[in-house]
Amino acid sequence: MHTFSKCQIFAIAALLCWQAAAVAQPVAYPAKGQSSQKQQQDQSSCASWAKSQTGVDPAAVAATPPPPSGPAVGGGERVGGAARGAAGGAVIGAIAGDAGKGAAVGAVAGTMGGGMRARQNQRNAQASAQAQNQNAMGAFNQAYSACMSGRGYTMH
Repeated sequence: MHTFSKCQIFAIAALLCWQAAAVAQPVAYPAKGQSSQKQQQDQSSCASWAKSQTGVDPAAVAATPPPPSGPAVGGGERVGGAARGAAGGAVIGAIAGDAGKGAAVGAVAGTMGGGMRARQNQRNAQASAQAQNQNAMGAFNQAYSACMSGRGYTMH
């Protein structure tokens, strides 16, 4: 049986929330007896207008892949942590009488700390991308709703 790590579960949940937010669009109800054909024309026109006003294309937002959610590598956080840990460990080890052993212990601890920073940076990037998409879709939906309201529809 396959078990999921917390990071994988977070990534899956973020993807599902992100996709749901990207496709949610206000619902228009004809308040002035518009026909379904007229409503379709108005929806198409208002979607085009909202796209031109905001620069947001809902299809492109929905098709944008989320940031990578694989192992937390890259950015040099682990290497930098190992180097800082080794330097600090060497100093402490020299005081204790074995600089080599202190450097090795420090490098291991620094690598672990760097890995934690890498995972945090990855979570921050995912949250930032999700927020940007939600803000873009919010602007589009606001413009779309304003257009449809101006054409006599009640928006929900």
